Amino acid sequence: MSSQSYKEFNNKLIDWFRLYKREMPWRGITDPYRIWVSEVMLQQTQVKKVVGYYENFMKRFPDIQTLASSSVQDVLKVWEGLGYYARARNLHKAAQQVVKDCNSQISDDYNTFRKLPGIGDYSAAAVMSIAFNQPYAAVDGNIKRVLSRLFLMDNPVNDSSSSKVFQEQADLLLDRNEPGCFNQAMMELGATVCRPQSPACVVCPVNAYCKAYKEGLQNEYPFRTQTKKIPEYNIAAGIIYKDSDVLIVQRPLEGLLGGLWEFPNGNLNKGETSEEACIRHILQSTNLSISNLNYLTQVKHAYTHFKIIVHTFECEYTQGDLLLNGPIDAKWIKIAELDKYPLPKATHKIIDKLTL
Repeated sequence: MSSQSYKEFNNKLIDWFRLYKREMPWRGITDPYRIWVSEVMLQQTQVKKVVGYYENFMKRFPDIQTLASSSVQDVLKVWEGLGYYARARNLHKAAQQVVKDCNSQISDDYNTFRKLPGIGDYSAAAVMSIAFNQPYAAVDGNIKRVLSRLFLMDNPVNDSSSSKVFQEQADLLLDRNEPGCFNQAMMELGATVCRPQSPACVVCPVNAYCKAYKEGLQNEYPFRTQTKKIPEYNIAAGIIYKDSDVLIVQRPLEGLLGGLWEFPNGNLNKGETSEEACIRHILQSTNLSISNLNYLTQVKHAYTHFKIIVHTFECEYTQGDLLLNGPIDAKWIKIAELDKYPLPKATHKIIDKLTL
């Protein structure tokens, strides 16, 4: 594509975006805090799911000072159900760092912002371009797909080794006069027109520049490397009753579902029944002995890289003092109090099966 073609492409794309863009609560603003929160939420999550969470988050944490002064548990509770909880924990840490070290001012320097917890190349480019009109090309999954079809790029979009070449192509295409608008337009094009399946090429505002469309190969791109079959794990969980209370434990702050609360649980060993695993895990992780196990339910849940089947038992506390091995905290609470704590989706599925 010639320099003139790049310019024509950018003009047509931005004109289309201004006319047809979807209305979203984080569009049409330059507040770096609000833009930052939206970009974090939009990572690996669809817009239609993010909108409600974003609005609730902003009501609870309207500015970076409020977010920084809140507890991570409050942040996780508002984030509950959105998934990828490391995003929330990192956002909270980064807010505290900005308030402490930068007088609550989000830096307009790319490298400074990029060093904050949870900030990657995409987030830094998106915030710098949209909030500060700086010439950084943002590259997410939608934009990789657009670039792949535009230029017939054979690089697999799901292979990290391809990141550099996609970034280089995005940098070349970037409209440096309106980088924020351009980045949003590319994302919007990928989300609404240049879709993964059945792309709407006929109504694409830039189809005249698309090599895949010209050669009828739009359904062949982008390329993806073949992924391994997603493993499935069996887990045993116990709802332990002590009089009218039940026990919940808190996961370590780092790692999968970090900081969330759940019923004690763990994987089944080979040859072990779910009942045996439930008794063993509760003893190992809490030092408590249980009795009168009754099978309650089986729930299934899928994460990005694996699936789980949770075999859940109701049981009674028999003896022992709490001594944690794995969880970082534990509480005996009333069942009615469960909604005060941030819980994983699988735990919510279990609670739905309880007779309250």
